[in-house]
Amino acid sequence: MLKPRDSVRTLPTYRPPLGGREGLRLDFNENTVGCSPRVLERLRRLDFEQLARYPEREPLEAEIAGFLGITAPEVLLTNGVDEAIHLLCETYLEPAHEALVVVPTFSMYRIYAAATGAKVLAVPAKEDFLFPTEELLQHITPRTRLIAVANPNNPTGAVAAPGDLLRIAREASHAALLVDEAYFEFYGKTLAGAWRDLPNVFIARTLSKAYGLAGLRVGVLAGDPEQMRAVRRVSSPYNVNAVALACLPEAFADRDYVQRYVNEVRAGRELLQRAYADAGIKYWPSQANFVLARIGSSDFIHLMRERGILVRDRSSDYGCQGCVRITLGTQAHTDRLLGALQETLETLGLAQGASQS
Repeated sequence: MLKPRDSVRTLPTYRPPLGGREGLRLDFNENTVGCSPRVLERLRRLDFEQLARYPEREPLEAEIAGFLGITAPEVLLTNGVDEAIHLLCETYLEPAHEALVVVPTFSMYRIYAAATGAKVLAVPAKEDFLFPTEELLQHITPRTRLIAVANPNNPTGAVAAPGDLLRIAREASHAALLVDEAYFEFYGKTLAGAWRDLPNVFIARTLSKAYGLAGLRVGVLAGDPEQMRAVRRVSSPYNVNAVALACLPEAFADRDYVQRYVNEVRAGRELLQRAYADAGIKYWPSQANFVLARIGSSDFIHLMRERGILVRDRSSDYGCQGCVRITLGTQAHTDRLLGALQETLETLGLAQGASQS
């Protein structure tokens, strides 16, 4: 009987709760209003010939490289950041190797690394989800081949200092350091170009958050040109579809649209954090487009849904018992969120004086 590899049979399954998502979607860190109108106009102008041809990725990689301030050989377009993670694991990991991840974090690091047969070591974040630089360094061994860090991190919104990440790259020069910058636009700091001194550094970006293109599945992996040549050997030449490639230039070109949205998200983030503070609810300051808080009630999610607001239960993540993550969007969406939040907290008796524990 045909059987999958042992490393595949024992993989955890990541099943995001996608069904029944009716209401204001503040549960998946998506853009709450969608992409630039320029992208929609480009979609309307697609013709049968463009869809009949195999997609050409390389011309767009040169254009995106210019936008990022790097060169085309340093860039690979991917099918979302998920594929970028997958390609790095396939390029550098073997069963005798180890991968390091700081938990809690994005589940796909563990899944793709473990699928290669490599051992995945979880390094717990420090108190208040601070980045555990020293603890992570202590886990580096000659077997370490991949270190994955979301910066800002999901689901906590916490960040690692650039200097700490560069120190890790120097001390683990035999391992690939992936800095997943999916929430870069809401944070503003990057390690782009760091591979010119430390060729084991890679960054990943996505168009699923600030750009509102989660449905098109577009990501960017960037790194040292020689290392990227190795990653390209693993990648399909047609991994990004023609529709996504046609829309990319318009998405990147409309900087004003993206910046307006980012500004509203940042403002909403501050308002939500202030609301939590006023209610005495424990939350963690975020540099992403969401805020994690310990509400401490399983009824909270259901009551918010009754008010037309979808939020994400993160209780199953390491150290996140009783925690809920809420995505921020436009000012109008934040106003609606804060109204529903106040009503729900009052219903639960959490509106004032809740414990900070």
